[in-house]
Amino acid sequence: MAFTGVTKRSRSRRAGESAYGFLLLAKNVAMALVALLILVAGVWSSWGDAKPSMLTKGLERGTVTVSDCGDEWCTGSFTPAQKGGKSRGRVRIDEAVTDGTGDRVLVALKPGTDHAVRTGPAGIFHAWVPFGGSLLLTSLIVAGGLGLRRTGWAMGLLGAALLGASFATLTL
Repeated sequence: MAFTGVTKRSRSRRAGESAYGFLLLAKNVAMALVALLILVAGVWSSWGDAKPSMLTKGLERGTVTVSDCGDEWCTGSFTPAQKGGKSRGRVRIDEAVTDGTGDRVLVALKPGTDHAVRTGPAGIFHAWVPFGGSLLLTSLIVAGGLGLRRTGWAMGLLGAALLGASFATLTL
C-alpha cells in the first residue's frame, strides 16, 4: 500500500475555510452591487436631460436668448426654430451651459415645462456629467474593492474623458 501524502484536515478547519470563502464572496457581491447602484444612479440622473438633448424629434426646438442669471438657472426668451412654433417670454436653462446674459443657445424644450435643455455636442456632454462622475466613483470601488484594476482604470479614464469633453465643449 502506497502512502499518498494527503492528510485529512479537521472538521473545524474545513468549516473555517468555508466561512472565510463565503465572507470573501459576500464582500465581492456587496461591492459589485454598490458599484452597480452608483452606475445606475448616474445614468438615471443623467437621462432626464440627456433624452431631450439627444432625441429632439418631436420636441419644440429653438433658441434661448439669456436675459438673467441666478445661482443655478438662467432665464430668457425662447424663439422657435420652426414656423408655427410658440414663442415664450420666459424659459429657464441650466446656468452651466450658458456664457451668461446675452448668450444665444440652441435648445429643446422639455414637454409640458418651461425647462430648456441645450442641444448639440455641448448639451449632450453636459447632460451626461452625472454619469461621468459615477464612473469616476465606481472606478475606485472596482479597482480597490473588487481588485479589477484594469477595469477600474478604464472606467476612471472614461469618466474623466466624459467630464473633460463636457468642459471643453461648453467653453468653446
